[in-house]
Amino acid sequence: MEHQNAYSRPVTLKNILGFAIPTIAMSVFMSFYTMVDGLFVSNLIGTDALSAINLTAPVIQLVTAISTMLATGGSAVIMRKMGEHRQKEAREDFTFLIIVNVIAGLVMCILGYAVMDSIFENMRLSQDVANHCTAYLGRYLLFTVPILLMNNFTLYMIASEKAALSLICSVTGGVLNMVLDYVFIAVFDMGIGGAAIATGLGYSVTAAAGLAVFSRRKNLLHFTKPAFRFQVLANAASNGCSEMATAMVTGIITMIFNWTMLRYVGENGVAAVTIIMYVLMFASSLYTGYSYGVAPMISYYYGENNHEKLKKLVSVSLKVIAAISLITVAASFAATEPLVSVFAHPDNPVYELAVTGNRICTPALLFIGFNIFASGMFTALSNGIVSAILAFSRSFVFMLITMLVLPALLGVNGIWLATPAAELMALILSAVMFLKYRKRYGYQGDGGVKTGNAAIIS
Repeated sequence: MEHQNAYSRPVTLKNILGFAIPTIAMSVFMSFYTMVDGLFVSNLIGTDALSAINLTAPVIQLVTAISTMLATGGSAVIMRKMGEHRQKEAREDFTFLIIVNVIAGLVMCILGYAVMDSIFENMRLSQDVANHCTAYLGRYLLFTVPILLMNNFTLYMIASEKAALSLICSVTGGVLNMVLDYVFIAVFDMGIGGAAIATGLGYSVTAAAGLAVFSRRKNLLHFTKPAFRFQVLANAASNGCSEMATAMVTGIITMIFNWTMLRYVGENGVAAVTIIMYVLMFASSLYTGYSYGVAPMISYYYGENNHEKLKKLVSVSLKVIAAISLITVAASFAATEPLVSVFAHPDNPVYELAVTGNRICTPALLFIGFNIFASGMFTALSNGIVSAILAFSRSFVFMLITMLVLPALLGVNGIWLATPAAELMALILSAVMFLKYRKRYGYQGDGGVKTGNAAIIS
């Protein structure tokens, strides 16, 4: 089978990048067209609307959290079964998990509309910003189910060796989003709600393509009669809980950022935070894309107890991430002012805030990649607990500590410094966990202890 041959190839940089480059490109492009949303909104509507996008982020992150949990955790469970040559069972589980996504999306959509107004009423925003928040989130929630399906089908296409198709869908959706941003905002004067609809329709491209692709029985993964094994759902949730925690606490931390900025600077500070988050998100997408690309390989090699390939894959990955880290740091420092000027003109008070913030935040890019890969690696190894500890500590515990302490000591600059400080603390924890479990899983050292065909992992 073509899929089996792909995983049986030697683990070389060329073959690893064959898996990873399409997902890196896809992840970068998705972050790019999120930035384009901000570009159109800030230039055609204003920085108040840009602030509103950031203020709605915690609710949107909840949608992302659930879909990411089911996608990454489910992919690890299913690809491990593929590595164990239990294809029929894997397809049944795949179909079951997609049905769960649809149900979860409908429930979240209904709940979102139920609580939306009360969320923004309690934030003491200006009326213009509050109206922008309601308009954006109200349109975005309409696409909850397609967004969940998009996140899942993206990973399952990668796992089925259709990463190129996933990239094509992302590019098509991104181009559609950009075009519709202009049409809905500039031509039809639909305001920030038009930006949300454009985003939702862009995401729906991958959802529609995935439904078509996985309906064809000739594909390695395809829809079949589901088996409602709720232990599979529990395993997917536990394996993906770290990614869910990352997305959820990212929303919480974004909220804390916003509240702190509102206290120190006002709504201009929220707009500046939004710009910095775009820059960090764009760079982080390189690491996320790489981790998504190699995750099925990690799960597969672990499933077939191939420790030599696993060791080589992890070793090469760490070198790749180190190289990307150095490049992104240099690029971020060099391009700070041009990047910020795209969103805010130099005479706008948001500009100076964002330029200073980006320069202070940039060193975080030295650490983010290793932290993302470590969490993703343990998810792919079906150790959701360790992955969750890493993700939760990085995204919530360390960020909360630095956000409480540093602004009190350093003012606004302390807000910016919180991110690199938290990422450095997370890197130390990632290194500890990486070394602790290296022999258990066989990605470093002599490999796991085997009994028959199974590795003793506890």
